[in-house]
Amino acid sequence: MIAALVPVKALPRAKSRLLPHLGRGGVEALQIAMLTDVVTALRGVPELTRVAVVTPDVDVAKAAEAAGAEALLRADPGLNQAIEGASAELAPGPGDGVLVVLGDVACARSEELGELVRSVSSPGVALAPSGDGGTSALLRLPRDVIAAGFGPQSARVHRERAQAAGVSYRESALPSLAVDVDEPEDLDALRRSGAAGPHTRALLALLDAESRP
Repeated sequence: MIAALVPVKALPRAKSRLLPHLGRGGVEALQIAMLTDVVTALRGVPELTRVAVVTPDVDVAKAAEAAGAEALLRADPGLNQAIEGASAELAPGPGDGVLVVLGDVACARSEELGELVRSVSSPGVALAPSGDGGTSALLRLPRDVIAAGFGPQSARVHRERAQAAGVSYRESALPSLAVDVDEPEDLDALRRSGAAGPHTRALLALLDAESRP
């Protein structure tokens, strides 16, 4: 069994670097739109038996359920601790795996997520890096084959942990998973690409229209 997990911060803490460009309401709406597109893409991957969102935010949990995911409403112990706790809950069996996908990978496509899931066998690790050296998606088979190490340059961290564990490792530069939206320039790239999911595209169009004089 392979479950998918999307960790999402509380909305008041989301995307602070975008606040000068979108305002608090725009940032929170963008987070929900991106999450909805990520969940929709994950639900289109037949190999995934469960799709869940772990969050300390009630509104995020409601949006996750509306998009068709399970909502794990939990206190926020930190990103990696939240991932490990939720992974143990979603994939309790000794051979069960977990695919972690960040909630701001707004261009995520089911086909490429499925490609990542099929790229490695147990025990093993598969990873899709983001453009800044982070990790947009991480598959662990089984879920505890390595510890989650999300954060700056996490692609390198996960690669080194897989090598130290002596398990198979596959890194795939998948276009739909390369951009995670953290900086204003990420938002500009997202607009130019036209590749974001439908909810994110619609929200950006609305925000752009509201900003015109």
